[in-house]
Amino acid sequence: MDSPLPLHVCHVNNLSVIINKLHALFHCIAIGFLIYYRASYLFQEKRATPIMPWLLIFASELLLSFIWLLGRAYLWHPVSRTVFPERLLEDDKLPPIDVFICTADPEKEPTIGVMNTVLSAMALDYPADKLHVYLSDDGGSPITLHGMREACRFAKWWIPFCRRYQIKTICPQAYFSEAYSDDYFGDSEFMVEKKKIKEKYEMFEEHVTKVVEDGTAKTTLLLLR
Repeated sequence: MDSPLPLHVCHVNNLSVIINKLHALFHCIAIGFLIYYRASYLFQEKRATPIMPWLLIFASELLLSFIWLLGRAYLWHPVSRTVFPERLLEDDKLPPIDVFICTADPEKEPTIGVMNTVLSAMALDYPADKLHVYLSDDGGSPITLHGMREACRFAKWWIPFCRRYQIKTICPQAYFSEAYSDDYFGDSEFMVEKKKIKEKYEMFEEHVTKVVEDGTAKTTLLLLR
């Protein structure tokens, strides 16, 4: 049986690898000399500089060197990929997937942000009958339940809009806060539809935020009693 064609091909940029590794080598040598200089000063009998400022500078340099070292990981072996979306399976051959979203406290995890995550998952470019989105609220908050009801109402507008115009940014909060040109820019029908969806989103956001504020205020009053 023939193996399926890969969905992407990885390319290694050898020139970038050599340059990055040489840069890291010279930088490490310089850091080694610096550490030797700072450490050898501590063993001198006569010091022109007080010991405490020297130790503070030495500690900060060690910390910055460690942070720099952590940042070398993604530059050590840089690669690029060529993707082949045309090789994806047909919709009827794709496996079903479950998206599990967890939340616990609507005060620490803003409900509007959680609902935007839910809406983003629901709007994924995947067959609707094979996509299942679950929200687990460990705190059992009625605020989250109300947010889900509002999100379900808004999803009836948002998901068809994303599918019809092939929207790339499927998170409504990010989509309506970004200032960029749409693929359908200049299409009057699209602009009218986008304006209507934006109004629906603002109403959805207002309803969720209002319930969160009311719930937070009631909780604060109960704690003060």
